Amino acid sequence: MSKRVIIPQESTSRRLSERERDILRTIIHMYILNAAPIGSRVLSKYLQNELKLSPATIRNVMSDLEDMNFITHPHTSAGRVPTDMGYRYYVDTLMQNEKLSPAEIKRVDEKLETVEPAEPEAILRDTSKLLGFLSNCLAVVEIPHLIDLKVEKIELISLSSTRLLVVLALDSQIVRTVTIEAEFEVKRQEIARISELINERISGRPLKFLEKNFKEIISDSSYAKTPLVRLFVESIDKVFNPNYYRERLHISGTQNLLENPEFEDVSRVRSVIELVENEDVIVHVLDKNDALSGDLRILIGSEMDNKMLDDYSLISTKYCIGSASASIGLIGPKRMNYSHLTALIQYVGSKISEKNS
Repeated sequence: MSKRVIIPQESTSRRLSERERDILRTIIHMYILNAAPIGSRVLSKYLQNELKLSPATIRNVMSDLEDMNFITHPHTSAGRVPTDMGYRYYVDTLMQNEKLSPAEIKRVDEKLETVEPAEPEAILRDTSKLLGFLSNCLAVVEIPHLIDLKVEKIELISLSSTRLLVVLALDSQIVRTVTIEAEFEVKRQEIARISELINERISGRPLKFLEKNFKEIISDSSYAKTPLVRLFVESIDKVFNPNYYRERLHISGTQNLLENPEFEDVSRVRSVIELVENEDVIVHVLDKNDALSGDLRILIGSEMDNKMLDDYSLISTKYCIGSASASIGLIGPKRMNYSHLTALIQYVGSKISEKNS
């Protein structure tokens, strides 16, 4: 069963009382719902049937929570909003697990069932689109790291007398291609012989291993000094280097994210566009997820160590396709509905792994 990965929060001078916990939870719930700072009067009316507290008492509790850095007030408003530390406490301590609605489960299942298991990358692309739509967040689906994938078969196809298309069939039903150029004429009968030889030597071995050891693997063959094999040795960086094939992410949901009220400000819209265009930032943050497959990681604002992401949170989990694993995540405003979106991302991640197991 999947679990939530806890990131240590800043220590406070004392434990929160039950009353403080209830008020902090309510502030966060109201802010998630309305995207507007929460004033003590509004909070008092909202809680009048539950806590029976006077507005003055609520103001005092809010003041204490602010002193402990769980909430703060924007300079333009007397209302309070959660801080990164407040969200962290909520996620780790106050948040209740939520289940997806039957309608959402049906939507995910139907979407993934329409894609053939033999098309794992189509599944990832469609998953990113579905997640963006269901979450109103930026959906990021990392394409599995190829470094540990094993080569099942290599196929050489003649494109011309001096050009070869190399087709690598990897496990997890992932295929990669690369073109190599020869300075000599390549004979078709030689292509067949060399293909057979190479497959005998490399089948079942990881790309990472082949990149480092191909020359030695092939060196004792009677064909080792033939021009075509020498071409392969010279082309190792292209043929067996996992990074050469690295399509890193499917990103969807930009328009959905911009529908959140935070992005009525044009400058914030610009920041989203910059984020989408800078895949390196997203990949770096996803790579912070060193949890096991199915486990959950939540990073909030400053925890992502990048100014570009200070106003966002990330919920991510790992999924598997065969022997490969990667991250799937949602990036959205810090006031995202954490309990609902954690349920969504975990369910989708588990379905991808199940479909490609």
